[in-house]
Amino acid sequence: MNFTLHITDGRARAATLELAHGSIPTPIFMPVGTQASVKALDHTDLLEHIDAPIILGNTYHLYLRPGDENIAKLGGLHGFTKFPRNFLTDSGGFQAFSLNTNTKHSEEGIIFKSHIDGSKHLFTPEKVLEIEYNLNSDIMMVLDDLVGLPAPRERIKESIERTTRWAERSLLFHQAQKEQGKALTNHLFAIVQGGTDVEFREISSKALVGLGEFDGFAIGGLAVGEPNEEMYATLEYTTPWLPKHKPRYLMGVGTPEDIIEAIDRGVDMFDCVMPTRNARNGTLFTHFGKLSIKSPRYKLDENPIDSECDCYTCKHHSRAYLNHLYRSGEFSYFRLASIHNLRYYLNLVRGAREAILSRTWAEYRRQFYAKRGADEA
Repeated sequence: MNFTLHITDGRARAATLELAHGSIPTPIFMPVGTQASVKALDHTDLLEHIDAPIILGNTYHLYLRPGDENIAKLGGLHGFTKFPRNFLTDSGGFQAFSLNTNTKHSEEGIIFKSHIDGSKHLFTPEKVLEIEYNLNSDIMMVLDDLVGLPAPRERIKESIERTTRWAERSLLFHQAQKEQGKALTNHLFAIVQGGTDVEFREISSKALVGLGEFDGFAIGGLAVGEPNEEMYATLEYTTPWLPKHKPRYLMGVGTPEDIIEAIDRGVDMFDCVMPTRNARNGTLFTHFGKLSIKSPRYKLDENPIDSECDCYTCKHHSRAYLNHLYRSGEFSYFRLASIHNLRYYLNLVRGAREAILSRTWAEYRRQFYAKRGADEA
């Protein structure tokens, strides 16, 4: 893996990440394909209409169904899906948080009770990597201990200490595989925890950086209940502790505003289900804010969703047609709306990259808010 930092404008960064399945210009947004599929979209949509250089799959869900060993027999995620570009896989740490009634933590790992059939499974740091090797993901996340917010200070302390120990086990296991000539194109990211406590974020960052040569660093445990202002302040404090020559990934975030503010604080990579989930629920993102396509006001509106959008949907269909499809329950609505929202997100980060490269980032950020009639965060 090669990560080339081309330029910074303030703390905003433009770089290129080279992986086995292609180059990734950053900042970048990664569509979420939890089940090795971005909901409502197909191979052509991802490659041609959205032009995504990397998508995200989920270790926990793919382990349960169809099974990581089955995926390995079919050529890993790339052979299984025929998506030729890069995959990042999460570790299951978020599922331990979101499915907390079905999980139990211990020093060894996380015991999951399957949401499909109730069977029990132990995810250790080493087991997670074995699954990710079978998936052959280009970027693999370590198993972490994610805490929802607000949380007692003692629980956050326990989280960062356990996350560090698990990260060390993951790194040692991964290095052992590479020494045997295996896993040479599978790259490992550590995950910084610590809630919104600046002291804990510093401790977690320093501890993980001190363990050795991770390929990148993620910032986890945000957008889990805290106010946006606290998330931005946490990013402001955390990113300077991370190596400048490694990619920085903010997990599970978020709104367009969140992405703009995180880029401004030195983050390179993002993922979130919001663009596709909101699309399915009738909320569409535009340069001028959100619109609810289900509203009767769009019944006779011949305009595209967004006059400044170049997506397939905006080029070919009107708000009136999308309103009709949504209100009629037509499946084609989910595809067309998802194409638009994801293209908007990808264009947002591509525009950010161009602005950083031309040293006009501050103006790009100002225009982003001006078009929404909003003040900067």
